[in-house]
Amino acid sequence: MNSKVFITGIVLVSVVVTAASVSAEDRRHGPGKHQRMSFSELDTDSSGEVTKDELAARMNGRFMEVDANGDSVLDRDEMIAAAQAMPAARADHMLDRFDKDGDGAISLDEMPAMPDGVFDKADADSSGGLSEEELAQMRPHGKKRKHKN
Repeated sequence: MNSKVFITGIVLVSVVVTAASVSAEDRRHGPGKHQRMSFSELDTDSSGEVTKDELAARMNGRFMEVDANGDSVLDRDEMIAAAQAMPAARADHMLDRFDKDGDGAISLDEMPAMPDGVFDKADADSSGGLSEEELAQMRPHGKKRKHKN
């Protein structure tokens, strides 16, 4: 498989997944950091649908953001740098949401409690505990985490 097609596919999937999973309040990134886009931002013609052309435009824009040296090729270092920026952006988002006193850290008191009913709803058999299956269903899209042996 052509590496350009493979990388393009990965970027496209990343854009689609990111767009589908975020809201406008979740976007707090400065220049050079990956910006998550809402559906309405991807739907640039406001038709109520995101077209191939609209996704391609975002994909091309994202590619150019990651292409730090502007050579129209994503090398290993550029891909690693882009991947490493994501956890930092998530940490910044958590601080924005939960650091109530602005000290740059989240205390136990600042962490939100589990919303009422979330555990009970996940406990499908009302056993008072969560089976592996029930816990997996709590995760986004019901995916189980893969563990390395």
